[in-house]
Amino acid sequence: MFIDYAKIYVKSGKGGNGHVSFRRELYVPTGGPDGGDGGKGGDIIFEVDESLNTLLPFKHQYKYVAEDGEDGGKKKCHGKNGKDLIIKVPNGTILRDTNSNKIIYDMTGDNVKLVLLKGGKGGIGNMHFATSTMQAPRFAKPGEASKELYITLELKVLADVGLVGFPNVGKSTFISKVTNARPEIKNYHFTTINPHLGVCCVDDTEFVIADIPGIIEGAGDGVGLGTKFLKHIERTKALLHIVDIASVEGRDPVNDLKIIFNELDKFNVNLSKKKQIIAANKIDSIDTETLDKKIIEIKSIYNDIPVYPISGLTGEGIDDLLNELKNTIVKLKEESVIDTYESEIDVESLIKDIDDTLIIENPHSGLYKVSGNKIDKMLGFTNLDTEKGMKYFQEYLVKEGIIDMLKNKGLKEGDTVEVSGIEFEYYD
Repeated sequence: MFIDYAKIYVKSGKGGNGHVSFRRELYVPTGGPDGGDGGKGGDIIFEVDESLNTLLPFKHQYKYVAEDGEDGGKKKCHGKNGKDLIIKVPNGTILRDTNSNKIIYDMTGDNVKLVLLKGGKGGIGNMHFATSTMQAPRFAKPGEASKELYITLELKVLADVGLVGFPNVGKSTFISKVTNARPEIKNYHFTTINPHLGVCCVDDTEFVIADIPGIIEGAGDGVGLGTKFLKHIERTKALLHIVDIASVEGRDPVNDLKIIFNELDKFNVNLSKKKQIIAANKIDSIDTETLDKKIIEIKSIYNDIPVYPISGLTGEGIDDLLNELKNTIVKLKEESVIDTYESEIDVESLIKDIDDTLIIENPHSGLYKVSGNKIDKMLGFTNLDTEKGMKYFQEYLVKEGIIDMLKNKGLKEGDTVEVSGIEFEYYD
């Protein structure tokens, strides 16, 4: 199954906490602090896997969480670093911020690896806090918090040539004849519901052709899933328009071309700047005189676009068309490289730092509870048993605006405030 769109949740690993411990050996009753540091949390890394061509795996797994760092230990033991989580995606995958829909990164061309979220740093053990005036520190620094993000993955197939045209004009028959692709071919509209890729080899030159599902009028505005299909030709180097020159189903090939070009312009004006080639298909079903008249009519309107009469059924005229495609692709590959999107947004501005969480509750009159990872982290390396530590704690509550938040919720003198399990009475 071809899946080109998925939404996922990613979260880096939390840093391990620093450890509080003291050296305890026989005949050494007053050993110094020996608490070790915590390990670093795992990163979230996106990496291109050339063997993938669909986002199907992301339909079965939504949540991707890297491993947390291990806490530090006794005897200055450093906690183990958390394992990075590497997420494999197909070449041509665009990463977007789900909330803003802005592009974060384009996994295309040379952009094969991205460290999206870095794991939290490990906390510092109490062995680092010993000084001449404080030889037995009973606190350590917690590890940095995880970071999380909601990501939308969008896959745009990478091909040299994109086949465009109305349904049932013979695109699937053509690609099955000239490449190794084997799309379903039947005599009804919209047989192709997903892009098909095939490799075509002419002489010693290989190029990839993408069969895009049939375009209908209004596709550029999203009619018939048009924009879903059209996005796959944005990265092709050339467009091959296939029309039913024999009007087997009563369609006018000239009018079809006008509609197709109009829909392409509505979707992306840059598409009309790509190299264009027209294949007048089904010449096996039309007499020579009528065919010549229709070819002349098409050339009179699109005089700068080469037109090749072909038959996808019998193969007539296909060799000449393939030579034109080969020469076009060789030239374009020499002149240009794959266009990639520049990031539209600073990733750091998107990342939700779980460390910033702050919760203020008022379970009943006279009691207010303050909790959250950020304040827990501060308490982790603040010794409230000392006058200096308590002063720092009080200043922190004022500086971070927590006291003002409590007052806005009705805090008054004499009320009890519980901060991460520590209770005190509030006085102005």
